[in-house]
Amino acid sequence: MQPILELKAFFFNAQTDYLPYYKQFSIELAEDMKAKDLLALIQGQNENFTYPEENLVFKINDLVVDGDQSMSEVVERLGTSLQIDSVNNYRSSNGLIINDSDFMQSYEILAPFASDEDLEYYKTLYALHYASETENFDRTYIGDAILVLAHKLISEGSEQKEEILEAITSPYSSLLDCEYENNLFNAQDHTAAIDELKIMVKPAQADTPSFMDTLAARFTKKKDALLKKEEVAAVTLEGKQIAYYAGAVTGNTESINEKIIQADSKVVAFSRANKLSGLSLLEDNAQLAYTKAATTLLDALDSGAQVLIVEEQELYDMFKNNFENIEKTIGRDIDLALISAEDFLAQTTSVEA
Repeated sequence: MQPILELKAFFFNAQTDYLPYYKQFSIELAEDMKAKDLLALIQGQNENFTYPEENLVFKINDLVVDGDQSMSEVVERLGTSLQIDSVNNYRSSNGLIINDSDFMQSYEILAPFASDEDLEYYKTLYALHYASETENFDRTYIGDAILVLAHKLISEGSEQKEEILEAITSPYSSLLDCEYENNLFNAQDHTAAIDELKIMVKPAQADTPSFMDTLAARFTKKKDALLKKEEVAAVTLEGKQIAYYAGAVTGNTESINEKIIQADSKVVAFSRANKLSGLSLLEDNAQLAYTKAATTLLDALDSGAQVLIVEEQELYDMFKNNFENIEKTIGRDIDLALISAEDFLAQTTSVEA
Protein backbone atom coordinates (compact mmCIF):
# COMPACT_ATOMS: atom_id res chain seq x y z
CA MET A 1 0.00 0.00 0.00
CA GLN A 2 1.33 3.42 -0.99
CA PRO A 3 1.68 6.08 1.76
CA ILE A 4 -0.79 8.95 2.09
CA LEU A 5 0.68 12.43 1.68
CA GLU A 6 -0.70 14.97 4.15
CA LEU A 7 -0.34 18.27 2.31
CA LYS A 8 -0.69 21.92 3.24
CA ALA A 9 -0.89 23.96 0.03
CA PHE A 10 -0.42 27.71 -0.48
CA PHE A 11 -3.28 29.82 -1.85
CA PHE A 12 -3.30 33.49 -2.77
CA ASN A 13 -4.99 35.52 -5.48
CA ALA A 14 -3.80 39.12 -5.65
CA GLN A 15 -7.10 40.12 -7.29
CA THR A 16 -9.36 38.80 -4.55
CA ASP A 17 -7.37 37.94 -1.41
CA TYR A 18 -6.01 40.29 1.22
CA LEU A 19 -3.78 37.66 2.81
CA PRO A 20 -2.44 34.26 1.72
CA TYR A 21 -3.78 31.09 3.31
CA TYR A 22 -3.28 27.31 3.25
CA LYS A 23 -5.64 24.39 2.59
CA GLN A 24 -5.19 20.76 3.64
CA PHE A 25 -5.16 17.83 1.22
CA SER A 26 -4.64 14.08 1.51
CA ILE A 27 -3.28 12.35 -1.57
CA GLU A 28 -1.99 8.82 -2.05
CA LEU A 29 1.57 8.66 -3.31
CA ALA A 30 1.48 6.89 -6.67
CA GLU A 31 4.40 4.97 -8.09
CA ASP A 32 6.53 7.15 -10.40
CA MET A 33 4.63 10.27 -9.29
CA LYS A 34 6.39 13.52 -10.18
CA ALA A 35 5.99 16.88 -8.50
CA LYS A 36 3.88 18.22 -11.38
CA ASP A 37 1.56 15.19 -11.05
CA LEU A 38 1.04 16.04 -7.39
CA LEU A 39 0.09 19.63 -8.26
CA ALA A 40 -2.41 18.40 -10.85
CA LEU A 41 -4.07 16.16 -8.23
CA ILE A 42 -4.35 19.08 -5.80
CA GLN A 43 -5.91 21.20 -8.54
CA GLY A 44 -8.29 18.32 -9.27
CA GLN A 45 -9.56 18.62 -5.70
CA ASN A 46 -9.65 22.42 -5.69
CA GLU A 47 -9.87 24.34 -8.97
CA ASN A 48 -8.65 27.53 -7.28
CA PHE A 49 -5.21 26.00 -6.78
CA THR A 50 -2.95 27.38 -9.52
CA TYR A 51 0.60 26.80 -10.72
CA PRO A 52 2.68 27.90 -13.72
CA GLU A 53 2.76 25.85 -16.92
CA GLU A 54 6.25 27.12 -17.81
CA ASN A 55 9.27 27.46 -15.51
CA LEU A 56 7.53 25.20 -13.01
CA VAL A 57 9.52 25.47 -9.83
CA PHE A 58 8.04 25.63 -6.34
CA LYS A 59 8.87 24.78 -2.75
CA ILE A 60 8.21 21.65 -0.77
CA ASN A 61 9.07 22.16 2.90
CA ASP A 62 11.12 25.23 1.88
CA LEU A 63 13.22 23.31 -0.66
CA VAL A 64 12.95 24.26 -4.33
CA VAL A 65 11.95 21.51 -6.75
CA ASP A 66 11.01 21.45 -10.42
CA GLY A 67 8.03 19.71 -11.98
CA ASP A 68 9.98 16.56 -12.85
CA GLN A 69 11.17 15.92 -9.31
CA SER A 70 10.39 12.38 -8.15
CA MET A 71 7.96 12.49 -5.24
CA SER A 72 9.30 9.17 -3.94
CA GLU A 73 12.66 10.90 -3.42
CA VAL A 74 10.92 13.80 -1.69
CA VAL A 75 9.06 11.49 0.68
CA GLU A 76 12.20 9.49 1.39
CA ARG A 77 13.98 12.64 2.58
CA LEU A 78 11.17 14.79 3.98
CA GLY A 79 8.48 12.33 5.02
CA THR A 80 4.77 12.38 4.16
CA SER A 81 3.80 15.66 5.88
CA LEU A 82 4.56 18.29 3.26
CA GLN A 83 3.98 22.01 2.76
CA ILE A 84 3.61 23.33 -0.78
CA ASP A 85 4.56 26.97 -1.42
CA SER A 86 5.31 29.14 -4.39
CA VAL A 87 8.99 29.56 -5.05
CA ASN A 88 8.64 33.07 -3.61
CA ASN A 89 5.42 33.77 -1.70
CA TYR A 90 6.25 37.47 -1.52
CA ARG A 91 6.06 37.62 -5.32
CA SER A 92 2.98 35.40 -5.69
CA SER A 93 0.26 36.76 -7.97
CA ASN A 94 -1.96 33.67 -8.02
CA GLY A 95 -1.05 30.61 -5.98
CA LEU A 96 2.25 29.17 -7.17
CA ILE A 97 2.34 31.61 -10.10
CA ILE A 98 4.72 34.47 -9.31
CA ASN A 99 5.77 37.76 -10.83
CA ASP A 100 9.22 36.68 -11.98
CA SER A 101 10.23 39.94 -13.68
CA ASP A 102 13.09 40.26 -11.18
CA PHE A 103 14.85 37.30 -12.83
CA MET A 104 15.37 39.12 -16.12
CA GLN A 105 15.91 42.45 -14.36
CA SER A 106 18.95 40.86 -12.73
CA TYR A 107 20.13 39.66 -16.13
CA GLU A 108 20.11 43.24 -17.41
CA ILE A 109 23.01 43.95 -15.05
CA LEU A 110 25.27 41.81 -17.25
CA ALA A 111 23.38 42.00 -20.56
CA PRO A 112 25.91 44.46 -22.10
CA PHE A 113 28.68 41.89 -21.60
CA ALA A 114 26.76 38.72 -22.53
CA SER A 115 25.99 36.83 -25.73
CA ASP A 116 22.83 35.01 -26.80
CA GLU A 117 24.46 31.79 -25.58
CA ASP A 118 25.10 33.39 -22.19
CA LEU A 119 21.44 34.37 -21.98
CA GLU A 120 20.39 30.79 -22.67
CA TYR A 121 22.76 29.58 -19.95
CA TYR A 122 21.36 32.15 -17.52
CA LYS A 123 17.83 30.89 -18.15
CA THR A 124 18.92 27.44 -16.96
CA LEU A 125 19.66 29.05 -13.57
CA TYR A 126 16.02 30.07 -12.98
CA ALA A 127 15.52 27.71 -10.04
CA LEU A 128 18.89 28.70 -8.53
CA HIS A 129 17.85 32.36 -8.60
CA TYR A 130 14.78 31.64 -6.48
CA ALA A 131 16.51 29.16 -4.18
CA SER A 132 18.87 31.80 -2.77
CA GLU A 133 19.12 31.92 1.02
CA THR A 134 20.40 35.51 0.87
CA GLU A 135 17.14 36.66 -0.71
CA ASN A 136 15.33 35.50 2.43
CA PHE A 137 17.16 38.27 4.29
CA ASP A 138 17.22 40.97 1.60
CA ARG A 139 14.51 41.14 -1.05
CA THR A 140 16.59 43.57 -3.12
CA TYR A 141 19.39 41.00 -3.55
CA ILE A 142 20.26 40.48 -7.24
CA GLY A 143 20.37 36.68 -6.89
CA ASP A 144 22.92 33.90 -6.99
CA ALA A 145 22.26 33.12 -10.67
CA ILE A 146 23.64 36.41 -11.97
CA LEU A 147 26.77 35.96 -9.87
CA VAL A 148 27.28 32.48 -11.32
CA LEU A 149 26.90 33.96 -14.81
CA ALA A 150 29.44 36.68 -13.96
CA HIS A 151 31.95 34.04 -12.91
CA LYS A 152 31.34 32.14 -16.15
CA LEU A 153 31.93 35.25 -18.28
CA ILE A 154 35.16 36.10 -16.48
CA SER A 155 36.48 32.54 -16.40
CA GLU A 156 35.90 32.29 -20.15
CA GLY A 157 38.20 35.26 -20.67
CA SER A 158 35.89 38.25 -21.05
CA GLU A 159 37.87 41.42 -21.81
CA GLN A 160 35.37 43.36 -19.68
CA LYS A 161 36.28 41.73 -16.38
CA GLU A 162 36.50 44.99 -14.43
CA GLU A 163 33.18 46.25 -15.76
CA ILE A 164 31.52 42.92 -14.87
CA LEU A 165 32.91 43.03 -11.32
CA GLU A 166 31.75 46.59 -10.88
CA ALA A 167 28.27 45.70 -12.18
CA ILE A 168 27.77 42.92 -9.62
CA THR A 169 29.03 44.91 -6.61
CA SER A 170 27.16 48.22 -6.81
CA PRO A 171 24.76 49.84 -6.29
CA TYR A 172 22.60 46.80 -5.54
CA SER A 173 22.52 44.24 -2.75
CA SER A 174 24.93 42.00 -4.53
CA LEU A 175 28.19 40.05 -4.42
CA LEU A 176 29.48 41.27 -1.06
CA ASP A 177 26.10 40.48 0.53
CA CYS A 178 26.22 36.86 -0.64
CA GLU A 179 27.03 34.10 1.82
CA TYR A 180 26.43 31.33 -0.66
CA GLU A 181 23.98 28.58 0.15
CA ASN A 182 20.86 27.61 -1.74
CA ASN A 183 17.61 25.86 -0.92
CA LEU A 184 17.46 23.54 -3.91
CA PHE A 185 16.24 20.02 -3.18
CA ASN A 186 19.05 18.84 -5.44
CA ALA A 187 21.70 21.21 -4.14
CA GLN A 188 24.23 22.98 -6.33
CA ASP A 189 27.46 24.22 -4.76
CA HIS A 190 28.75 27.44 -6.30
CA THR A 191 30.70 28.49 -3.21
CA ALA A 192 34.06 28.39 -5.00
CA ALA A 193 32.81 30.62 -7.82
CA ILE A 194 31.41 33.19 -5.39
CA ASP A 195 34.60 33.16 -3.31
CA GLU A 196 36.71 33.65 -6.44
CA LEU A 197 34.62 36.67 -7.41
CA LYS A 198 35.08 38.19 -3.96
CA ILE A 199 38.84 37.70 -4.18
CA MET A 200 38.83 39.49 -7.54
CA VAL A 201 36.94 42.41 -6.02
CA LYS A 202 38.93 42.46 -2.77
CA PRO A 203 42.40 40.98 -3.29
CA ALA A 204 43.77 39.31 -0.16
CA GLN A 205 46.08 41.56 1.83
CA ALA A 206 49.65 40.28 1.68
CA ASP A 207 51.04 42.58 4.37
CA THR A 208 53.07 40.76 7.02
CA PRO A 209 51.95 41.65 10.59
CA SER A 210 54.37 43.71 12.62
CA PHE A 211 56.12 42.40 15.74
CA MET A 212 53.81 44.50 17.94
CA ASP A 213 50.73 43.17 16.13
CA THR A 214 51.93 39.60 16.68
CA LEU A 215 52.62 40.31 20.35
CA ALA A 216 49.21 41.90 20.82
CA ALA A 217 47.54 38.93 19.12
CA ARG A 218 49.29 36.50 21.47
CA PHE A 219 48.19 38.52 24.50
CA THR A 220 44.61 38.63 23.22
CA LYS A 221 44.64 34.84 22.65
CA LYS A 222 45.78 34.20 26.21
CA LYS A 223 43.18 36.62 27.57
CA ASP A 224 40.44 35.00 25.47
CA ALA A 225 41.50 31.55 26.65
CA LEU A 226 41.14 32.63 30.29
CA LEU A 227 37.76 34.22 29.64
CA LYS A 228 36.64 31.10 27.78
CA LYS A 229 37.46 28.91 30.76
CA GLU A 230 35.33 31.13 32.98
CA GLU A 231 32.47 31.04 30.46
CA VAL A 232 32.58 27.26 30.10
CA ALA A 233 32.48 26.78 33.85
CA ALA A 234 29.33 28.91 33.97
CA VAL A 235 27.40 26.74 31.47
CA THR A 236 25.36 24.12 33.31
CA LEU A 237 24.41 21.19 31.10
CA GLU A 238 22.64 18.67 33.31
CA GLY A 239 18.88 18.79 33.00
CA LYS A 240 18.98 21.49 30.32
CA GLN A 241 17.32 21.57 26.90
CA ILE A 242 20.25 21.65 24.49
CA ALA A 243 20.45 22.30 20.74
CA TYR A 244 23.42 21.64 18.49
CA TYR A 245 24.33 24.15 15.77
CA ALA A 246 26.41 22.35 13.15
CA GLY A 247 26.42 25.13 10.54
CA ALA A 248 28.33 23.98 7.47
CA VAL A 249 29.84 20.98 9.25
CA THR A 250 28.25 17.60 8.57
CA GLY A 251 28.49 14.21 10.20
CA ASN A 252 28.71 15.13 13.89
CA THR A 253 25.06 15.63 14.82
CA GLU A 254 24.29 12.06 15.89
CA SER A 255 27.33 11.76 18.17
CA ILE A 256 26.74 15.18 19.74
CA ASN A 257 23.10 14.36 20.40
CA GLU A 258 24.16 11.11 22.09
CA LYS A 259 26.48 13.13 24.34
CA ILE A 260 23.63 15.51 25.20
CA ILE A 261 21.46 12.57 26.28
CA GLN A 262 24.34 11.09 28.28
CA ALA A 263 24.61 14.43 30.11
CA ASP A 264 21.02 13.88 31.36
CA SER A 265 19.80 16.64 29.07
CA LYS A 266 17.19 16.87 26.34
CA VAL A 267 18.02 17.26 22.65
CA VAL A 268 16.27 20.17 20.93
CA ALA A 269 16.01 20.23 17.12
CA PHE A 270 15.69 23.51 15.23
CA SER A 271 15.35 24.32 11.54
CA ARG A 272 18.50 26.44 11.12
CA ALA A 273 20.87 23.86 12.62
CA ASN A 274 22.71 23.53 9.29
CA LYS A 275 22.30 27.04 7.91
CA LEU A 276 25.04 29.67 7.69
CA SER A 277 24.93 32.59 10.11
CA GLY A 278 26.77 35.51 8.57
CA LEU A 279 30.39 34.84 9.52
CA SER A 280 31.70 35.52 6.00
CA LEU A 281 29.68 38.75 5.83
CA LEU A 282 30.96 40.30 9.05
CA GLU A 283 33.55 42.53 7.39
CA ASP A 284 31.49 43.70 4.41
CA ASN A 285 27.96 43.85 5.81
CA ALA A 286 27.92 43.57 9.59
CA GLN A 287 24.21 44.37 9.81
CA LEU A 288 23.28 41.46 7.57
CA ALA A 289 25.70 39.22 9.46
CA TYR A 290 24.06 40.16 12.78
CA THR A 291 20.59 39.56 11.30
CA LYS A 292 21.53 36.07 10.11
CA ALA A 293 23.19 35.26 13.44
CA ALA A 294 20.16 36.50 15.35
CA THR A 295 17.81 34.44 13.19
CA THR A 296 19.79 31.29 13.99
CA LEU A 297 20.02 31.99 17.73
CA LEU A 298 16.33 32.89 18.01
CA ASP A 299 15.33 29.79 16.06
CA ALA A 300 17.16 27.66 18.64
CA LEU A 301 15.71 29.65 21.55
CA ASP A 302 12.14 29.62 20.24
CA SER A 303 12.43 25.88 19.62
CA GLY A 304 12.97 25.43 23.34
CA ALA A 305 16.76 25.43 23.72
CA GLN A 306 18.38 26.78 26.88
CA VAL A 307 21.90 25.96 25.75
CA LEU A 308 23.31 26.05 22.21
CA ILE A 309 26.37 24.01 21.27
CA VAL A 310 28.23 25.72 18.41
CA GLU A 311 30.36 23.44 16.24
CA GLU A 312 32.69 25.95 14.59
CA GLN A 313 34.94 27.93 16.91
CA GLU A 314 34.93 31.00 14.64
CA LEU A 315 31.13 31.11 14.72
CA TYR A 316 31.12 30.66 18.49
CA ASP A 317 33.52 33.60 18.78
CA MET A 318 31.38 35.69 16.43
CA PHE A 319 28.25 35.02 18.48
CA LYS A 320 29.98 35.78 21.80
CA ASN A 321 31.92 38.83 20.65
CA ASN A 322 28.95 40.45 18.92
CA PHE A 323 26.11 39.25 21.16
CA GLU A 324 24.95 42.74 22.15
CA ASN A 325 24.86 43.90 18.51
CA ILE A 326 23.05 40.73 17.49
CA GLU A 327 20.35 41.31 20.13
CA LYS A 328 20.08 44.98 19.18
CA THR A 329 19.68 44.15 15.49
CA ILE A 330 16.81 41.75 16.09
CA GLY A 331 15.23 43.81 18.87
CA ARG A 332 14.97 40.95 21.36
CA ASP A 333 16.85 39.57 24.32
CA ILE A 334 18.32 36.17 23.46
CA ASP A 335 18.39 34.24 26.72
CA LEU A 336 20.53 31.40 25.43
CA ALA A 337 23.74 30.03 26.91
CA LEU A 338 26.45 29.27 24.34
CA ILE A 339 29.20 26.67 24.47
CA SER A 340 31.60 25.56 21.74
CA ALA A 341 31.46 21.93 20.65
CA GLU A 342 35.09 21.50 21.73
CA ASP A 343 34.34 22.73 25.26
CA PHE A 344 31.10 20.76 25.42
CA LEU A 345 32.94 17.54 24.62
CA ALA A 346 35.70 18.38 27.10
CA GLN A 347 33.15 19.11 29.82
CA THR A 348 31.13 15.96 29.25
CA THR A 349 34.30 13.85 29.08
CA SER A 350 35.54 15.24 32.41
CA VAL A 351 32.16 14.47 34.01
CA GLU A 352 32.28 10.88 32.69
CA ALA A 353 35.80 10.49 34.09
